[in-house]
Parts: sequence; structure tokens; C-alpha cells
Amino acid sequence: MRTVKIAVLAAVLVGLTGLLALNLAKNTDGRPINVLKAAASQQTAAQKPAAKPDADEDEEGEEGPATPGAAPAEKPAGQQTSGKQLVYNFDSDTPGQLPSKFHTARTGSGAESKWAVMGDPTAPSKPNVIAQTSTDQTDYRFPLLIGDEGSFQDLDLSVRFKAVSGSVDRAAGLVFRLKDANNYYVVRANALENNYRLYHVVNGRRRQFAGANFKVTSGDWHELRVEAAGNKITCYYDGNKKIEATDDTFKDAGKVGLWTKADSVTYFDDLKVTAK
Repeated sequence: MRTVKIAVLAAVLVGLTGLLALNLAKNTDGRPINVLKAAASQQTAAQKPAAKPDADEDEEGEEGPATPGAAPAEKPAGQQTSGKQLVYNFDSDTPGQLPSKFHTARTGSGAESKWAVMGDPTAPSKPNVIAQTSTDQTDYRFPLLIGDEGSFQDLDLSVRFKAVSGSVDRAAGLVFRLKDANNYYVVRANALENNYRLYHVVNGRRRQFAGANFKVTSGDWHELRVEAAGNKITCYYDGNKKIEATDDTFKDAGKVGLWTKADSVTYFDDLKVTAK
């Protein structure tokens, strides 16, 4: 009899232990879960790195190589006096060639840029535009077309642009107070990200300090315009003020030019700059 009682007591204890284990392996709404699977899932989640934000969306971050390559020195260009205006419509330049009074450069790495004058029946001032047609997909790559005719400190600078194609980027920008290919201001519009951003590039590293978000369409002509007076910078898009900021990075006169990014194929026309 004692043996039977001991056996019954052992069976009860085993049953209670099983019920307790089942109860511990339930979540708060009472459904059973696999404890080992849950623990492994938590460990995986803790080890998974956070998604890297788009560098163009990071208003505080700096991007670019820690030790960028040296940029060639720019040839001196005299500072223009207040009221002096230069206008470039590229219509007297030879198709397939660089426009006169400009040279090319590049910030970052990747293939060299491919700038050339070409005909476009949709050009704001027919028949020619200046186009950047290289489709190198290096992300940190910024083709530049730099004007050689003068330097400007306070200015009113504008250009018409059409974003044609690009899968990594589809951007168009205006460069001003440029010292060399690694040091300048740029305001740019992006038809893939639908935004407008203002950066300074210092020693080849780019930092955004102002911006706005809105629709930027591909295949249509738009206008970029920037006014710089002292440390105040005001940027317009299609005649509407979108950005107003102050920055003391570049205070002196510098050259002006055009800018794209990565594999952006972009057309430009009617570049105009007025010294203030």
C-alpha cells in the first residue's frame, strides 16, 4: 500500500510541475510560446544593426572620406564689383564640347565627369544646353562645371535645369564661393528624394545645414536661385523662397558653377550671376 501511495504522489508532483512549466511558457494573453525561440529572437534583434539613414536626410551628419584627395588649385579670377552680371546660355558654344570660360572638376571619387554642350528642343533658350551625361554610380561623386570668368562674394545666382535620369541620384545644384573642388557652398534639388538642400563642403566633406522638402519633378525645366549676402543665404525654387539660413564657413569671394551627383544626367541652361 505504501508503495502505491508513493507512486500516486510522484505522479501528482510530475503533473503539477508540467502545469507550472506550461503556465510560465505563456505570454500575457495566455497563448503558449516557444521559450527558446523567443530568447533566440530577442538575441538576434539585439545584435541586428540599426538601418543607416540616407546621408542626404541627415541634417547634422558629415559625409565624405576622412582623408580626401587633394583638389587642384583654381586659377585666380578677379572679384567682380557690385552690379557686374555674367550670363551663359551656351547657344554660341560648339555642341559636343565644353563651353568656353568653364572647366570641369570632381568632388569625391569615381569616374571623371562628362560635361558637353548639346542641342535640346525643349531648352528655355534654344538651341543649346550644357549637360552632364556620365552615369557612373559612385555615390560620393559630385561632378562640377566651374566658371573661370570671375569670383563673387555677395551675389544673385540662378540657373534653369532639367533632371533627365539617374537611379542612384537625380540632382542639380548651384555652386558658389568656391575655393577649389573640395571647398564650396552648394544648393541642390533632388528629383528622387523630392527635397532641396543647402550644404557646405569643407576639405571634401559635405555637411547639410538647411533644407526643405517638396516635389521635384523629372523631365521638366525648373529654376534654382540663390542669394548670398554676408553670412545670410536665401534659396529659391521656381521663384518661391524655400530656404533661409546663416553660415560663416566661406566668407570670401569664390567662383560659381554647376553641380550634379553620382549617375545624375542633368541639363542646364541660362546660368546667370550678378555681383551684389
